[in-house]
Amino acid sequence: MTERTRPLNFIEQRIEADLRDNKISKVMTRFPPEPNGYLHIGHAKSICLNFGLAEKYQGECNLRFDDTNPAKEEQEYVEAIQEDIKWLGFQWNGEVRYTSDYFDQLHEWAIYLINEGKAYVCDLSPEEAREYRGTLTEPGRNSPWRDRSVEENLSLFEKMRNGEFNEGDCSLRAKIDMASPNMNMRDPVLYRIKKARHHQTGDKWVIYPSYDFAHGQSDAIEGISHSLCTLEFEDHRPLYDWFIENLPTPSRPVQIEFSRLNPNYTITSKRKLKLLVDEGHVESWDDPRMPTISGMRRRGYTPRAIRNFCEAAGVTRSLGITDVGMLEYAVRDDLDKNAPRAMCVLRPLKIVLTNYPEDKSEELSAPGHPNRDDLGERTLPFSREIYIDQDDFREEANKKYKRLVLGKKVRLRNAYVIEAQEVVKDEQGNIVEVHCHCDMGTLGKNPEDGSKPKGVIHWVDAKSHLNCQVRLYDRLFTEEAPGAGGKDFLESLNPNSLEILENCKAEIGLAEATLNDHYQFEREGYFILDSKRGSREYPVFNQTIGLKDTWEKADKD
Repeated sequence: MTERTRPLNFIEQRIEADLRDNKISKVMTRFPPEPNGYLHIGHAKSICLNFGLAEKYQGECNLRFDDTNPAKEEQEYVEAIQEDIKWLGFQWNGEVRYTSDYFDQLHEWAIYLINEGKAYVCDLSPEEAREYRGTLTEPGRNSPWRDRSVEENLSLFEKMRNGEFNEGDCSLRAKIDMASPNMNMRDPVLYRIKKARHHQTGDKWVIYPSYDFAHGQSDAIEGISHSLCTLEFEDHRPLYDWFIENLPTPSRPVQIEFSRLNPNYTITSKRKLKLLVDEGHVESWDDPRMPTISGMRRRGYTPRAIRNFCEAAGVTRSLGITDVGMLEYAVRDDLDKNAPRAMCVLRPLKIVLTNYPEDKSEELSAPGHPNRDDLGERTLPFSREIYIDQDDFREEANKKYKRLVLGKKVRLRNAYVIEAQEVVKDEQGNIVEVHCHCDMGTLGKNPEDGSKPKGVIHWVDAKSHLNCQVRLYDRLFTEEAPGAGGKDFLESLNPNSLEILENCKAEIGLAEATLNDHYQFEREGYFILDSKRGSREYPVFNQTIGLKDTWEKADKD
């Protein structure tokens, strides 16, 4: 379904109504990641939504880092997030923004609330505060320090600001309603003491605003019209609105919630993803098995495929699980249309064409893509010795086996028909070489005797080829819901998620491959050069995805 024909989602309906009713003059959205990890596929949906809506309605989208917790944030994440957004094809409005840009204003607004009698310094420890907060079925209790005077609160807050208290000694809380059925309204924390150096502000602050206090006010400062977030923040919306209503903010943004993207066979918790990295279950945040945007980029997923997937997943308020097969389909569909073809033998078996002249070598021609004339032709060296895949030969086989068998014929893709005549084995009985007859009159033709080859197999010239490493990837988890039912999600790790094959044989033209080139290795799958491994002389190719969904049948069995 195209952008033009699909019905408007509920957020688009709201935006169009607000524009029509002159509630807003311009659509302003923002993407507000916390720089405490790399972005994953769930963030891709939010990126596509926020930037996509701004594009659709000729508005603007800000990139604002929610950097209110310096203990967990790093500049590495800031830079990686910017790279991911650009790679997906989006550009933010103006300069990169940070919540820390507004720390002075937020501090002033905290003092404003104290002066209004709507905030107080509380000496309860974090443990005591949780006890006083109550439960979902029982109201909370007022803090013993809730009724401090404005003057005392101002003095204590200034001491907090000056670093005269230790972490956990006290906090600044909003004075709302400890009996509210909404737990978020029970005197939430506005500021807590955290004596950590900040990656943007250095040592200027030893108190930092909470997410709830900083987020809506940052939206208001930037003139955001629609603050889009996932459904877990729905219960925070009354607090978001309370701050806007009780502070002299320059604008009044509205918060709208949508369902987050939850693909099966996938973990999207940054805490758990970080654990995978820290414990060495994967090599890094951009490991090609990771559901991070950088990992998918390194694996060979394309921005267009990810954007198409996010569009297909839709924007609703319904909680549910999205089949990761939809993402894999989007990747296959994009690469099938756009990836040039090449041949690579993953598990080489030497073939000797006994009747082909030893001193002869020729150049055959093959299309760069079967349906893309603009991708031209490629040249394939051909000589007496070639490689085929070990799985493409058997000494004996039933009629269902459509590859090379002793005494049978098969066509080499874009080349000749050959017939297997003899095998050569080592001392252990392993086949190391197959001697074949080459029908020299079958280049682009069927055999003159009317016989039909059993199938078509790929090959690579033994004299002129590229040695390479190929890394085959599978899903990182074997279960649809890793960690469900209280189970340790690490127990669902797929022990076969990576297979490394050395000394694979690729057609020589792949020596010119660059990092952004995608290829379909014919009969094998889609591949891309690894951005961190290999060399021009011995490149490493990552498998992006197989030609077919091997999980679909397994899921049904």
